[in-house]
Amino acid sequence: MGAWATDSFGCDEACDWADRLRRSTDFVAVETALDEVLATADDVELHALAGIGAICAAEAVARLQGRFGLRDAYSQDVDDWVERVALQPSPALVDKARRALDRVLAERSELRLLWEDAGDLVVAWRAGVQELKVRVG
Repeated sequence: MGAWATDSFGCDEACDWADRLRRSTDFVAVETALDEVLATADDVELHALAGIGAICAAEAVARLQGRFGLRDAYSQDVDDWVERVALQPSPALVDKARRALDRVLAERSELRLLWEDAGDLVVAWRAGVQELKVRVG
């Protein structure tokens, strides 16, 4: 994982996900990322890339509701997509995003384990995911 920051778009994989979303006009990429996480059984380790995708998808859901987090060059693709598509997430999609974030933070999450290996940075990362969960609604 090529991470330079603990925020949602602070790694190469998140920026790649945002770039793919930028080219879409619907919720397919968002739904796919969330469904991948939710389809992973609790007793199976969730892959880090799936966790990153879920965080990015949850950011899209929060931002579509006007609840923007950090806005910078790394979030620009998602921010532009939000403004262009002007979609409103359903209550079911909001719930799916919240449940996916819970799964990313769970014990059997490779992404969580990678951040724990980074030492004290895990505190900021975990706080950022919790803050995102609040913004999702």
